[in-house]
Amino acid sequence: MSALLGWGFVAAMAALPLVMPDPYLLAVLTSAGIFIIGAISLNLLLGYTGQLSLGHAAFFGLGAYASALTSLGFDIGIGFGHRLRLEPQPVAVGFLAAILVSGCFGWLLGRLAFRIRGAYFVIITICFAQVLRMVALNWVELTQGPMALVGIPPFALWLPGRGVVELYAKNQTYWLVLGVAVLAFLVVRQIVHSRIGRALVALRENETLARSVGIRVTHYLVIATVVSAAIAGAAGSLFAHYVRIVDPDVFLFIYTVTMVIMVITGGKGTLWGPVVGGLIFGPLPDMLRGSAPPEAQWIAYGLAMILLVMFLPRGIVPAVAGWLPARRAAAPLPAPAPSPVQGGAG
Repeated sequence: MSALLGWGFVAAMAALPLVMPDPYLLAVLTSAGIFIIGAISLNLLLGYTGQLSLGHAAFFGLGAYASALTSLGFDIGIGFGHRLRLEPQPVAVGFLAAILVSGCFGWLLGRLAFRIRGAYFVIITICFAQVLRMVALNWVELTQGPMALVGIPPFALWLPGRGVVELYAKNQTYWLVLGVAVLAFLVVRQIVHSRIGRALVALRENETLARSVGIRVTHYLVIATVVSAAIAGAAGSLFAHYVRIVDPDVFLFIYTVTMVIMVITGGKGTLWGPVVGGLIFGPLPDMLRGSAPPEAQWIAYGLAMILLVMFLPRGIVPAVAGWLPARRAAAPLPAPAPSPVQGGAG
């Protein structure tokens, strides 16, 4: 997709609240946008390194808790009669804390897990998410456990002439999520088109050959994991300040599955794949709600995904990208105009 078409798409999405200001529609698209950001982060691992992380919700949940706790403040005991206190900080600080904490855990997981490959890596990522969920569930003094963190403040921005403005309106939150999604997309695009991206693709295609030409496998995989985790943490921060309540269920496997579906159906290893897949499978459950019983909703959701995988195994974006050149190649060429000599002979 050309840059002009891409920016046109962003402009159209930005103008949507002005054309269709329905609060329910904006709420659905905002929720979908948050998970599209998570899918963009997962695509950097799954699509460009070939490493399937089924514990990606761990970074999403870490970002949600880090941002919420930074904004609310906490006071916990750390042993030997000492306590660790943090006064409530601005939401922007919580957002940065979410990115930093998730990125640090991404570095730790990358250093430990990328010494192995395949199914073992998948198992480690799943276990990582489950361990964090158990910590959030049992560390009641910090996370409130199953009672959840409540009263999380909404996002706030400083606007010239108005000072700090809290974003309560649906259209304001929608534009914020759209802006973060565009920024995440640009970061991943910059990485993919850089030397790091070429190294990641080389590792995905043939790791042995990549090693033989001097590519440091673990080094580049760790970089991809850190960036992926940091972007997922940003999505978790948006989620926490949007729903304004965070509990241990934020680490559930279903959140990772949602991101994987968006990446696979849209087209893994393509920049626009997670966006297209997210715009289809993000709002789809809400679109089906009210038109069919819950069982039929999930059946329709599953059938849509199965049909896409069956008929478009590479995903929507690669299929469309391959279909357009084929159509152009199959178009009949215009008949050549008759030469002056031929015209006179008639």
